[in-house]
Amino acid sequence: MKPKISLGEDMFPPFSGFPREGVQFLKQLKKNNKREWFNKHKEEFEEYVKLPMQSLIASLKQPMAHDMPEILVDPKKSMFRIYRDTRFSKNKDPYKTHVAAVFHMTAHWQNSAGYYIHIEPSGVYAGGGIYSPDPDRLKRIRQSIADEPKQFLTIVSNETFVKRFKKLEGEKLQRVPLGFPKDHMMAEWLKYKSFYTGVEWDVEECYSPRFVSRIVRTYKELSPLVRFLNGSVGA
Repeated sequence: MKPKISLGEDMFPPFSGFPREGVQFLKQLKKNNKREWFNKHKEEFEEYVKLPMQSLIASLKQPMAHDMPEILVDPKKSMFRIYRDTRFSKNKDPYKTHVAAVFHMTAHWQNSAGYYIHIEPSGVYAGGGIYSPDPDRLKRIRQSIADEPKQFLTIVSNETFVKRFKKLEGEKLQRVPLGFPKDHMMAEWLKYKSFYTGVEWDVEECYSPRFVSRIVRTYKELSPLVRFLNGSVGA
């Protein structure tokens, strides 16, 4: 029997790979996105999806603490709930058909840039940055980019960064935002409304225990961007 990882009062088995049964459950959930079906199969969700994801998060805690000590990694707090918020959505399906977790700064939970992991039957996504910051934080990030162009470009134009992530993702404005000259040297970067990027892998990647080290490596390569963003918003 494998020893469990202790995090305070919680105990989680070491991550040995996300189970194929968990991915199969998510496939079936996509076809049967109804409360009746989910309630009938809830034990499968707990065993093959929720617990393995919490074990993955627990296994990320120590290596991330070494390189990103400011980031909170918590199997309960970091994992997104499977339940969708349908109040303002035309899609009334009650459940997400993926499992995901997010890691923000301990001192500024949800008000900082951070890291993300997402598993679904069609593949895996690991990334980092900040998605749709509020107007005040967005203004601060843009101002930092304008004030520190060399520092920002050193991050996003780094050979390793470009090779791994290609470019930033997210929506952009068509015009340079108000408050900045139209011919500003950082004009294209100032148009971004979100600042994040990541990598996509085949779902087979998550079945291996090596999945943990692949995630950590990706986060380490993203850490200069995440720290620049957090410095910009005062986190």
